[in-house]
This record gives sequence, structure tokens and C-alpha cells, in this order.
Amino acid sequence: MNISNLLIESAARCPGHPAIRFLERTISYEELNRQVDRLSHGFVDAGLRSGDVCILMIPNSIEWIIIYYALAKVGAVVLPVNFLYRKGELDHIFKDSGARAFIGHKGYLEHPSQVMGAMPKIDLRIAQGISRGHGFILLDELFKEDTPFPVFQTRDDDTWTIIYTSGTTGLPKGAMLTHYSMANNAMTVANMRSTDPMDVVFGVLPFFHIYGQTSVLNASIYLGLTIKLWPHFEAEELFSAIEEEKSSILIAVPTVFNRLAKLADSRHPKRSSLRFCVSGGASLPVEVLHQFEDRFQTTIYEGYGLTECSPVCVENPFGRPTKPGSIGLPIPGFEARIVNDQDEDVSQGAVGELIIRGPGVMKGYHNQPVATAETIRGGWLHTGDLAKMDEDGYIYIVDRKKDMIIRGGYNVYPREIEEVLYTHPDVVEAAVIGIPDSELGEEVAAVVALRQGSRTTSEELRQFVKEQVAPYKYPRKIHLVQELLKGPTGKILKRAIRLGN
Repeated sequence: MNISNLLIESAARCPGHPAIRFLERTISYEELNRQVDRLSHGFVDAGLRSGDVCILMIPNSIEWIIIYYALAKVGAVVLPVNFLYRKGELDHIFKDSGARAFIGHKGYLEHPSQVMGAMPKIDLRIAQGISRGHGFILLDELFKEDTPFPVFQTRDDDTWTIIYTSGTTGLPKGAMLTHYSMANNAMTVANMRSTDPMDVVFGVLPFFHIYGQTSVLNASIYLGLTIKLWPHFEAEELFSAIEEEKSSILIAVPTVFNRLAKLADSRHPKRSSLRFCVSGGASLPVEVLHQFEDRFQTTIYEGYGLTECSPVCVENPFGRPTKPGSIGLPIPGFEARIVNDQDEDVSQGAVGELIIRGPGVMKGYHNQPVATAETIRGGWLHTGDLAKMDEDGYIYIVDRKKDMIIRGGYNVYPREIEEVLYTHPDVVEAAVIGIPDSELGEEVAAVVALRQGSRTTSEELRQFVKEQVAPYKYPRKIHLVQELLKGPTGKILKRAIRLGN
């Protein structure tokens, strides 16, 4: 199926229902689908063809959504890219993808223009909000005839999107995901949850990220729900919206839940419209989960996914008691195993690598057959995440395989130490990493952000952790900062932390 059918079917089922509320604008399902058809005609008139890779590089907006589904109807391949990326980050993505088209926003054209200057193959260049004479086609002028557009009939294995994963080492790799895998994943997670037609889904995740595309955009469009969309996350605005809406759903990353919980310490919510929440994108500290649920009187269902799985593959089952600290059970259609380095199942409760099999698994990495073969072995996607499984089959992420610290021959899992740090009343954010050590190989270190006005010292934090873990685990070095560096979804960027020994 073509993923645009999610929109077409909802437009037929609930034409007048609000699809998107963005700033001062509201667009119904019928009007959204009509604008998608108009732009699809314009894309074809401009020379875009099925199979063409098109870079989409604008902020969250109604236009982003229209472009997304219009590209699908044409049969093009969408390549969503963070609009804040600079030339050095864009060079490899633009070249490796073989893109033929580009759609950007007037405020973020400088760096992609520098890259495309040496790439004549990208000959269809479109921009939103510009005036004439800048070498771009105006997006507004591509909204053509107001007639239904004949949707390109895709096969199950036709690539719909290429998402470049940041990775911890080396150049980003483009995960190729199909119309079928993306649509199936959106419908599966949507059908797992009990929603009401009047629910409002808060759109604070960036749509250039796979999590935002599937769990917020495609799942909500499939269900015919209203998305209240922001160009970027603002804690104060989201807090107010939670108080004001009648019935709402929040799908976000741990940083969002953490900031809202901390904000509620000083500004108690007048009421909470949240029926339930879903957390993904990174491990949610148990202390943050409890704080948020207590302050907003709701339940967070923690899940797990990765770009290579479209992305959701494991989640705490809706309507059943959650297990704090667990990412839950494989979602319908997926299987999960915990294995050793020989891909043999480990015993219950033992730590090993989490591997996944299911309909959302990628076709492979674009132009990377070796990396694809290393990641997908025997039909199982090797996630690189260390995990364990309890007697009920619930899975617990221990840490990234590459993040594990080996201190003097002992394994230290950073997440375990981070969980301890988060229980300290003055800790807002924490990241634990390994730093080189001439005697032990690696030493445990932590970077911590404290509450404003806190007088807690590094030594006090060190002693706090030392009292709760084995002697080889506590961080010998703790560096205090105002805020930890984060990626576009709010995930703490451990790979950007640089500490000496």
C-alpha cells in the first residue's frame, strides 16, 4: 500500500474533522487531502517522477505534512533531514543518497545551497517562503489544479523513505524503509492503544525523525485524530496545552517528560488532560517516570524502537500494568531475543544483545551492503543494545553495547549509574561515560546538570552514588554543567561529551 492511503481513507471517513492545528491555523482532513492532491500535480508538472529521492528540510508545519504525503502520492522517495544541519553534516547525506530534488525553508537555505553548488544532479530545487530570483522554485506556485491525483501504486518493497542514522562512529548510514513497513508500523501502534475521536495528540517531536513520523504523524492520521503541532518543543506552551485541552495524548522523549515534571514542581498543573503518554527515543529514568505520573495523574507507556525498525518494535502493553524501567513486550508482528556474541539465546535474566525480527525491519542501508549484512543476520536485526528479559517476557534495556564501560575487567552499564544519579533531589540530567585510564583501561565518569540554585558538589554526588553501588561502579570523576548537549529529539548526545582523565 502507498502510505498516503492513511490520509485518503481518513479524509473519506471524517472529512470535516480537524487534522492539524498549527499556531493560528487549523486544517480539516478533507482540506489536507485536497492540498496534497494539488501539490502532487505541481510536483509532476515540475518534473518529479516516481523513484526520485527528494530531500525535505523544513521545520514542523502544515506544509511539511502536505509535502510528505504529496511525495508519497507521486511515488517519490522522501529523505527528511534536520533543517539545522550545517554543510559538514549535509555533504555525505546529499551525495550518498543520490537525491534529485530538494525542498527547503527560506530561513535555512545557506548550508544546503553550499552543498548543492557542487551537485548539479539535484536539479529540482524548491523553497518555502522565498521571493523570486533566488534559484529556487517557489513552493506556493506548485499548488496546481484542484482535482484528485491518481496515487502511484506501490509494491510492498518499494522504498518510501531513507532516514540517515547518526551512529556513534563513522559516517551516517541511510536506512531504507518501505511504504509497507512504515504504514504497518503506524497502524500497529495506533491499534494497540485505546483512543477517542476527540483526542488531541501533541506534536512536539520533529517530523524529520522517524519517531515523530510514525508515532505522532502517521498513527494519528490513520486514526483520524487531531494533531496540535508546534515548530519545536516549548515546555511552557506544552504545559499550558495539557491544562487546557479536554482529552490529550503525549508521545515524547524522556527529556520532554523530565522538563515538564520539573516545571510542575514550581507550577502545579491546574488540571491534566492527559489520558496516557508514550515515551521512546531513549531510556526513561524510573525516577522521572514516577515524578511525571504523579504530577500529571497519567500513565506513561515506555517503548523502544530504532530507525531500522520503522521504528517501534517493543512497548509496554496498553491497559495493563506497566513495569517501570521496562520497555515492555514485542508489539504484534514482532519477535525479540536476547543473545550472546555467538547469537545464542542467553538464560532468563542474563544480559545480552537485543535482536529483533518483524515487518518494520528495514530493507537495508543505502549503498552499504556490508553494513547491512553485519546488522541483519539470519533474518534478525542486531540492535547493538544490551538488554535482559524477565520471567514474563518483559525486556529491560541495560545499555548500548558500545557504551558499556569495562573498568579493570568489570562491566559497568552507564544506565544503572544514571538511574542512581536521577534519584538525587538536585539532579536534573545525567550522563555516564567511560574515559581512558592507563591502568584500568577505562574509568567511570559522569556529567551532571543540577537544579538552579543547588549547592551540591561533585564530591557529594560521588559519595551519594558510592553508597549505593559496588565499589568499581561509582564515577570517580563528576563534571557539573548547566545543561547537557542534546540532539534534535531531546536525546542526550553522549558521543559529544569529551572529558579528560
